[in-house]
Amino acid sequence: MRSLISALEERLDAPTAKGLAQAVSRAIRDGELAAGDQLPPIRRLAEELMISPTTVSSAWQLLARSGTIRSDGRRGTTVAPTGRGGERYSRALHHDSDVALDLSTGVPDPDLLPALAPVLARLPGRSTPTSYLDDPVLPRLREVLARDWPYDADDIVVVDGAMDALDLISRTLLRPGDTVLVESPGFPPMLDLLEHRGVEIVGVPLTETGLDLDVVEAALSRRPAALFLQPRGQNPTGISMTPTRARRLALLLGGHDVVVVEDDSSGPISSSTPISLGAWIPDQVLHIRSYSKSHGPDLRLAAVSGPEALLSPVRHARALGQGWSSRLLQHVLAALLEDPDAVREVSRARAEYARRRDLVVSRLRALDVEVPGTDGLNIWVAVRDEAAAVLRLASQGIAVTPGSPFAVEPRPGPEGHVRVTTGLVRDEHEALAERIADASRAGAWAAQQR
Repeated sequence: MRSLISALEERLDAPTAKGLAQAVSRAIRDGELAAGDQLPPIRRLAEELMISPTTVSSAWQLLARSGTIRSDGRRGTTVAPTGRGGERYSRALHHDSDVALDLSTGVPDPDLLPALAPVLARLPGRSTPTSYLDDPVLPRLREVLARDWPYDADDIVVVDGAMDALDLISRTLLRPGDTVLVESPGFPPMLDLLEHRGVEIVGVPLTETGLDLDVVEAALSRRPAALFLQPRGQNPTGISMTPTRARRLALLLGGHDVVVVEDDSSGPISSSTPISLGAWIPDQVLHIRSYSKSHGPDLRLAAVSGPEALLSPVRHARALGQGWSSRLLQHVLAALLEDPDAVREVSRARAEYARRRDLVVSRLRALDVEVPGTDGLNIWVAVRDEAAAVLRLASQGIAVTPGSPFAVEPRPGPEGHVRVTTGLVRDEHEALAERIADASRAGAWAAQQR
């Protein structure tokens, strides 16, 4: 450790956070530090370099935001592997071969999206402001969103999709070493993002009505900085939080210094009633609603509500980067949310997604394969051998997502899950269910025989 401190001291041009961050980067470039190497404790490094612990902590924050270092639990702060921050997501999307039916994506059916042409044709000739200084959120869209929001929010910000919201929130409100509670299983891109921020992730199991409250209560002793959850149509399980569970969770979290980040990624295509802990603890909640699955992925729009204390740093981070989401696209979304034909199309899509899911799930249950949840585009199926199940279905021309990228912590043994996007299954639902049931019981030897 002493030799490492000396290496940093040699490369330290200025006793500032930026100077120390640059010294660490140079040490990595020069081969003095490698992926997995542990960095000195903050107080010891501060004493050796004769700078304040606050300066070292700030340097670590800069390095964590760039993905250079990460908090590694009891191992302390370590150098992150090169390219870290996309491992789960890449594994979730990986296919070894082409398939006839790709049910691994989690994306909406293009045929169930509302038509854009009629709405675009009715937009006024000059439908967007021409100044950089106009309100980042179109006032008309803010009014439309507020009418259908699950609680009386202080304000609403529009961003470029749910992942943009999660990135802004995690970047502005979390620090390396913070403890963050997440659902287990969780959403791979979000887990990648949090790891990239250098926080310590603690998984909380799900019951049929939402997060396991006993586990949440026990985890509060670790003073978590945030809790990330999906209030309805949870990806991958399809579990939606009931009002009773939401109220109990809010009462449990109230008074604790923990930010609740709700990602309502299914939004208007969810068959469950909109719900938010903001109805009970609004000062602690940031609620995200995405319109990508319901109105079009290429709109890239989501809305975020919350108290000024939490939204202000998010706004500031946006002002330094993207600035605002396209007001032209905001006009389009506002028109879609108010257009009677578009509203009916989204309603039909919501019912059709629910129908497709129910048909597959009902047949699976008849075959003694239980599936949790009641909502969303996906189902979560327990399997005897995860790799064998994925291979078995691929041999039949069906791609599904292995469950391991959704795991907060690696699980030993072959047992696991697969995620199947039933929202893309237009016909032959029972036949698909039978193949999934067959694959759920497959072992490695059986899969090799197909």
